[in-house]
Amino acid sequence: MIKKRIDRRRFMIRAAQAAGLIFLAGCDKLSQSEWFPRLLGSAEGLTQRVQRMVTPRKAMAREYNEADRSVVFPTNGNVDPANPDYQALARNDFADWKLTVSGLVERPAEFSLSDLRHLPFRTQITRHDCVEGWSAIAKWKGVPLKELLDRVRPLPSARYVVFYCADPDETGQTYYESIDFEDANHPQTILAYEINGQVLPIAHGAPIRLRLERQLGYKMAKYVMRIELVESFKTIGGGNGGYWEDQGYEWYAGI
Repeated sequence: MIKKRIDRRRFMIRAAQAAGLIFLAGCDKLSQSEWFPRLLGSAEGLTQRVQRMVTPRKAMAREYNEADRSVVFPTNGNVDPANPDYQALARNDFADWKLTVSGLVERPAEFSLSDLRHLPFRTQITRHDCVEGWSAIAKWKGVPLKELLDRVRPLPSARYVVFYCADPDETGQTYYESIDFEDANHPQTILAYEINGQVLPIAHGAPIRLRLERQLGYKMAKYVMRIELVESFKTIGGGNGGYWEDQGYEWYAGI
């Protein structure tokens, strides 16, 4: 019976992956049509539903031992935001930095880095899987996002948590990312302020970065400056839920 359940799980996951490959094999003419982007959106929704179905809601990403940590944990994305306001905060070791949590909440709040460090924390040794093909293991320490959400009290209409970041791209557009409340309340979803027992360095997203261990690395926003709870992200950025999603990446990047 156990073997049958495992085989069924593997079959469903592989079927979803195969469907994704079929959709990704389309040509430019298809991507420029009206119906094909809608079809891609449907495929992404199917992938998410299949993964939610075969993975328990509170399933934990694998956690490793100290000896498993990678000798080098590569940086990803920007490593030193060309943002004057951010640079000013960095020169003062982020003593004046404040994280605003607002939007569809009963009690909007601000948290300094010291405030976050005095909240309940979680330490986890996990593997980061980058869409570029590399993986690395590191120990992260930070405050569970749920701790902040419990303090601001989300309104019933809130459906997504949006993270606004300090790092701009070459056009000046700053990065942003979003997740739903299932992932926001997951115990391994943390706002990390340490990596491998050291204060999070700028190259890795200081003063805090999102750790979303059940999804690919591009979802884990660095240089988080503000959090907003919203009913929809259609009017934010390109309307797809994140900077990379606006470039064509999937919003749900479960692994």
